[in-house]
Amino acid sequence: MLATLMKLLSACLWPSSGRSVDSSGKQDGLLWYKDSGQHLLGDFSMAVVQANNLLEDQSQVESGPLSTLDSGPYGTFIGIYDGHGGPETSRFVNDHLFQHLKRFAAEHGSMSMDVIRKAYEATEEGFLGVVTKQWPVKPLIAAVGSCCLVGVICGGMLYIANVGDSRAVLGRAMKATGEAIALQLSAEHNVSIESVRQEMHSLHPDDSHIVVLKHNVWRVKGLIQVSRSIGDMYLKKAEFNREPLYTKYRLREPIKRPILSGEPSITEHELQPQDQFLIFASDGLWEQLSNQEAVDIVQNHPRNGIARRLVKTAMQAAAKKREMRYSDLMKIERGVRRHFHDDITVVVIYLDTNVVSSAKGPSLSIRGRGMTFPKKL
Repeated sequence: MLATLMKLLSACLWPSSGRSVDSSGKQDGLLWYKDSGQHLLGDFSMAVVQANNLLEDQSQVESGPLSTLDSGPYGTFIGIYDGHGGPETSRFVNDHLFQHLKRFAAEHGSMSMDVIRKAYEATEEGFLGVVTKQWPVKPLIAAVGSCCLVGVICGGMLYIANVGDSRAVLGRAMKATGEAIALQLSAEHNVSIESVRQEMHSLHPDDSHIVVLKHNVWRVKGLIQVSRSIGDMYLKKAEFNREPLYTKYRLREPIKRPILSGEPSITEHELQPQDQFLIFASDGLWEQLSNQEAVDIVQNHPRNGIARRLVKTAMQAAAKKREMRYSDLMKIERGVRRHFHDDITVVVIYLDTNVVSSAKGPSLSIRGRGMTFPKKL
């Protein structure tokens, strides 16, 4: 255990040999994947399948410096950004959140929950500036938002932050059997969960319609399933819930206080030797697979291509629900595909105990991708 913790600590404190942007992922139709790679503390695997006409899921893995200073800290950052209403917010988060985190980590001289919270706040504030600037010519920008799941591994600690309904799950080995059990690390903010509905009612006691069951789905004000997000300014600031925004997004009564929140739920965990791997994924995966099903797949199959395997298993489950063959589902084009499953993004991070002097390895920067160009008319 001591050796494991010393390895993690060294990766957080000691410099590595410079950041390189990894563009070696492969594209196969609507599927993008990076079957295997190295972060400071072990292997990783990454996959994205596009269902929307424009990919709304964005994702990144950054390993190496976690601040703008050579003195560190060092570690691995994972981000899953599941957009809704369009790709603008998730793309903005992908471009800015990690840079904000590095800046605040440099100011504080270390990684902490407070650093991560400030990075979220700065990202939200930055996107508010985009909405304010674009509102006169592109009012729909106010109705675009993104879930935002972040993991940071540094100094023997794992930090998990989340707004929305993406999910981080830990695979932990049981000493007695060697089997891996699934431990969900992220709190979710989707009003399909009763406790989240209760939270919304307690925050808005004067609004009996704060959460509405519409077409058998719970939605905030009948509009959106998540209670926390980056963006969605039309449900946070009154000046963006009026004309020229489309009527379907406008509320009957003026907004007196923000309906949605951008405040992340953040937890920290001391990593243990039996912690084997982490699965970060957008809700497109979790709509098809349980936490334990996903962990069992990772534990019982080779590392190479494991994220792609999870994505494929989820799509097979989606096809089965619609009583169709997987091969037929794969023929359906983007846009139409959204009627069968959501964009799905998966990152699997292995926590290897046998990584030797991880600080000697090169730094890494990689982003998940898709076919983001519009359809031809």
